[in-house]
Amino acid sequence: MYLDKRMGNDNKNKINYRAWLMSGLFGILTGFFLVIGYQLETLDKVDLSDRNAMLTMVCLMLVISIDTRYVWRNYEQAHSGQKLFGLFPLKSASPLDTSDKKIFLSREHLCTWGILAALGLVVLLAEFPGFFVYDAQEELNEVLTRTFTTHHPLLHVLLLGGTIALFHKITGSWNLGIFAYIFLQMLVITCILAYVITFMQKRGMGKKSRILWTVYYGVFPTIVMYTLCSSKDGLFSAMLLLMTALLVQLLENPEAFLNNKSKYAAFIAAAVLMPCFRHNGFYAYLVFIPFFLFYFRKKLSKVLVAITVTPVILYLLISTVLSAALTTATSHHQEMLTVPIIQMARVYTYDKDSMTKEDITTLESYVPEENLVKYTPRVSDLVKVGFNNELYEQNKADFWKLYFKLFKAHPMTYVNAWLLTSYGYWYPPANINVYKGTTVYTFTYDESSYFGYEVELPGERHSLIPVIDKFYRYISIGSFHTDHKVPALLFSPGLLIIIYLYVLAYRLYKRDYKNILPFLPILLVWLTVILGPTYLVRYVVILWFALPLLLDTGSTQI
Repeated sequence: MYLDKRMGNDNKNKINYRAWLMSGLFGILTGFFLVIGYQLETLDKVDLSDRNAMLTMVCLMLVISIDTRYVWRNYEQAHSGQKLFGLFPLKSASPLDTSDKKIFLSREHLCTWGILAALGLVVLLAEFPGFFVYDAQEELNEVLTRTFTTHHPLLHVLLLGGTIALFHKITGSWNLGIFAYIFLQMLVITCILAYVITFMQKRGMGKKSRILWTVYYGVFPTIVMYTLCSSKDGLFSAMLLLMTALLVQLLENPEAFLNNKSKYAAFIAAAVLMPCFRHNGFYAYLVFIPFFLFYFRKKLSKVLVAITVTPVILYLLISTVLSAALTTATSHHQEMLTVPIIQMARVYTYDKDSMTKEDITTLESYVPEENLVKYTPRVSDLVKVGFNNELYEQNKADFWKLYFKLFKAHPMTYVNAWLLTSYGYWYPPANINVYKGTTVYTFTYDESSYFGYEVELPGERHSLIPVIDKFYRYISIGSFHTDHKVPALLFSPGLLIIIYLYVLAYRLYKRDYKNILPFLPILLVWLTVILGPTYLVRYVVILWFALPLLLDTGSTQI
């Protein structure tokens, strides 16, 4: 009896230690995000010499860690199976198995899909012909001129450009072509959003929650924007969401899932299409595979390995075939070298006097002076666009030799250059106005560049519901984010990633790995974008898409 009691105490101590470890990790990250993000927003740099800021950061880390542990403890003690973290209505503590239930095109799915599509259509008419923005003209021109590159995913280029060109040929209207493409895209995305809601409903989600999430998917502006936007980000996020929902089902009941051919065929399709719309999805999926196979190491089967590896093979095959068939140009290295380029550009801008003439000549041979002088802290596009890919192909050694030489001399300059292009992804109050002062087709970015909003040529906006159009313009490029700072937090990638980290930290503490693994690809995608050229919502819209699924899954009992 004494031994049993001692073992029980040891287990409680381990659990308590794990709880403090996870709450502490969450507190440290959040404290760092808040203080360092504030410095970057206000000073355009990290100031480690500011003792008040560093003390504030340490205090925040301690307070958030302790409060998080306190909330978790109270949640466990007061849990009644009715709420998740005291905020969101939840299904019963033991979710129903959905592996053998029909979800796609069920009555519930069709009903929800119809509602979401109808809500989307109203906004689409208000924004007629739709949000044709973010490289849209460039992708269309690739199809019209038959000159393709791998700068944009070829599948998306063909879908967008081919659809618009076809409808233009039939109707003679570019606007109708753009409308047709965005309408078809809206049907695909709302179908997947409806699938997620139906899946949660069949797991036991209540009526109030179903209504809440249907309204959320159909009305919340950030989601609607990318459902009706021609950019590849909407379809990418929808496929990643579908893959996540199928992973949840697979981990809940592997045997039933693997015996359902339609389910694992859908998983393979989603896992193949997801990187076809954004290249970084492929790298995220590659990193995810070892974690997935390790989780199933004791129950690994040929079928499980096959559905995991097949998407990689198919993606590489599709990419190779499309590239060969369309005789595309060599990929642009600056997309992978965004961070190194912007780091050296910042040294060139602020510490040029410390560079030797040879260093300056070498750097200017890779990035022309006319581009280097256009350095802006929060976006690298104007600098990297002039990168000499041919020289880099011939001589990578000199580029990296200079890179590490400058890093050794200016480490904080490198840190600041990287953080300034990424902090909007993790600092909730960040003002997403990275294009301020940039003139596009129909306006100049001034108060916000939260969303592109416009219609690029050859399209032209003709709103059929001006009041809704005015609202979306206000959210996208107006002063909404400064006029209403508290509601604007709901539109912040920084707040969303903190919510994700909070939930997943709790599940790590509970060792609820089966409800962490499905969301790992999303976190890996997030890690890839913080190495990107700037911080924009378009690259992390999946955080909004997957939020209902995140809050609906997971164990709610100790």
